[in-house]
Amino acid sequence: MATVAVPATTTVTSSPRKRKKHRLLRFIGGCFKLLFVLVILSLVATVSFIWWTPPRTSYMLQGGEPVAYQFVSIDHISRFALAATIAHEDQQLGTRPGAFDMEDFQARAKANLEGKPDPSGSTIPQQLVKNIFLWPDQSALRKGLEAGLASEFSFILTDKRVLELYLNYAQFGPHVYGICAATWYYYNTPPSRMTEYQAAQLMGVLPLPNRVRRPAEGGISLDKRTDSLVWEYVNGAANVWVPRQIEGMGGWQQAVATVGIYDLASDHVTTAYKADGCSTMPQSVRDRLDSNVRK
Repeated sequence: MATVAVPATTTVTSSPRKRKKHRLLRFIGGCFKLLFVLVILSLVATVSFIWWTPPRTSYMLQGGEPVAYQFVSIDHISRFALAATIAHEDQQLGTRPGAFDMEDFQARAKANLEGKPDPSGSTIPQQLVKNIFLWPDQSALRKGLEAGLASEFSFILTDKRVLELYLNYAQFGPHVYGICAATWYYYNTPPSRMTEYQAAQLMGVLPLPNRVRRPAEGGISLDKRTDSLVWEYVNGAANVWVPRQIEGMGGWQQAVATVGIYDLASDHVTTAYKADGCSTMPQSVRDRLDSNVRK
């Protein structure tokens, strides 16, 4: 019987260079997969904000408890307040394609890299995502994340919804967040009844909310003990900047029309006593005022 010779098995080993290249390709592939997952999760989170308004944000959690806050629908916010916010914070909110102008963004990035002052400031979508998700520093990482998230919000949400969320999450004082808590805290009034002057004053609070004080009788403290920058911002916003900016936009009606609002808060009076109407002082604001008295 014939014997069939079986060839010896040859073991092929890859070179160290090939193994290194293979590991690098796997690492890059893993990074792309992780990036893809993060983008999908980010988009899903952004879509949820079409109808969902979380009771806490990153900034609130970092600021610590107790927090004075309550959500209010944009239907029940004075149109003077909406106009003042658009005029003072982001006049192009309803007319600009995207979250920011690319030339402005590039100029801001360049100034940041060179250690120079910010030449333009953040838009409302950028401030909104910073308040919800991020942290208060000026690093390139944070600004990059802010730009990406703001672009998603501008693409997925309406300008009206972005404005509503911004006014619900902006900080208006030490541990005071959102326009609902702010109007009751300073003026003992619901946001639907804010005057033009009160709305303009609150815009001056936004740059330095932790330095603002409320006197015992209410309002915003502007006496000799007031921080000089707070005095400058609040008085400047109320008496000069906001009235001038609204006038430049053609009046408050034209300002709010840029985000698709043509009615009044008073047109929604029949729903003012629902949970999102902010028609009575929130308990968190009462607690905040009580704590002020005890100090």
